[in-house]
Amino acid sequence: MSIFGKNFKKHAHNYSGRVYNSDRKWIVPFFVSLVVWISLISAAVFGVYSSSSYDKDLVNFDVKSDDFEGSFDEIDVDKASEFPKDKAPRLAYLISGTKGDSKRMLRTLQAVYHPRNQYILHMDLEAPPRERMELTMAVKNDETFSEVENVRVMAQSNLVTYKGPTMIATTLQAIAILLKESLDWDWFINLSASDYPLVTQDDLLHVFSNLSRTLNFIEHTKLTGWKLNQRAKPIIVDPGLYLSKKSDLAITSQRRSLPTSFKLFTGSAWVILTRSFVEYCIWGWDNFPRTTLMYYTNFVSSPEGYFHTVICNTQEFTTTAISHDLHYIAWDYPPKQHPRYLTIKDFEKMVNSSAPFARKFPKDDVVLDKIDQELLGRTHRFPQGAWCVGSSDDGSDPCSVRGDDSVFRPGTGAKRLNGLFEQLLSDDFRSKSCPS
Repeated sequence: MSIFGKNFKKHAHNYSGRVYNSDRKWIVPFFVSLVVWISLISAAVFGVYSSSSYDKDLVNFDVKSDDFEGSFDEIDVDKASEFPKDKAPRLAYLISGTKGDSKRMLRTLQAVYHPRNQYILHMDLEAPPRERMELTMAVKNDETFSEVENVRVMAQSNLVTYKGPTMIATTLQAIAILLKESLDWDWFINLSASDYPLVTQDDLLHVFSNLSRTLNFIEHTKLTGWKLNQRAKPIIVDPGLYLSKKSDLAITSQRRSLPTSFKLFTGSAWVILTRSFVEYCIWGWDNFPRTTLMYYTNFVSSPEGYFHTVICNTQEFTTTAISHDLHYIAWDYPPKQHPRYLTIKDFEKMVNSSAPFARKFPKDDVVLDKIDQELLGRTHRFPQGAWCVGSSDDGSDPCSVRGDDSVFRPGTGAKRLNGLFEQLLSDDFRSKSCPS
């Protein structure tokens, strides 16, 4: 056990349940978590996590203006669109999972796969080594992934507590790895194993080809009311930063005052962010992202606040924030705090939402098969795409032969997405972004 783990164990008897009762002893775990947090992010930025407890051959797949209104042309679903290679966008995906998610992660990866994009997978430390190895070998043994070399599995498995800062730490670590590779991608997208696409990558890439590459899709609102008191004022310790098993956040009896130099924002943890913005979050050349990061080290539900607070307090990016996470989510009612599982009964609502993604889905539910068949045209490993130029005779996989990855064949999903973006980029909608 590390010195941090021993220290935490030594003091663990001082708190009961979720509340740390001592007036002074909260200081030790508070500063321990702060040190571990800063070390974790620093290591991610400078590439320390390029090593692994496994053999590198098995785990590391380090594969090698604008008008805000966009331009939405009428889409001919029977005609492929071809863009100059420097115009066609590239997307970078992080797909995260935990114990029992290896097959779901692989299914989601295949559903959003396109040879033009980049993909990084993270299975957290709660998953047994056997399951992480299963995912790793599935990626390594896929002929397309091996040839294109655009899928990698994160060698470092972190313990992720959703409400704590460990989820943000893992996300920033994944972004740092993608940036370290100096790959030419334009937007970063985070998904979980329980997410699934509602449009093909040809649909998504075609529509994003017509967008300004300065636009960030991040649902946000000013943090007020009960959330301000329950999330911003408590001082929390996330044991996931230095223990090997998940446990609840430790909430101290101490309270802190609200920051005066910046305003707090909250929103969905699921985002589509530009490369320029995430570079700013990683490098933090004016120190604000780093200051905000330290603040959110001890913040309840930091994944629902860190990026939102940074973007809405940074003049360079404030006007680029479109308040939508591009997901269809059905919330429980009341109190609208947790997404409920989507089923076949939600299919029509999902389609009518025009969102490119939805969550969350039960494992191997029949609604995923319906999405594959009716929305993605998926008959083999990957959904239909113009890059798949092989024969489908005798049940052959057309994606076993790759064509030009800058050619897209948009379908009805692109038409739906066009309609959504016309609404999101309207003056009326954009005027509501980042309220003062």
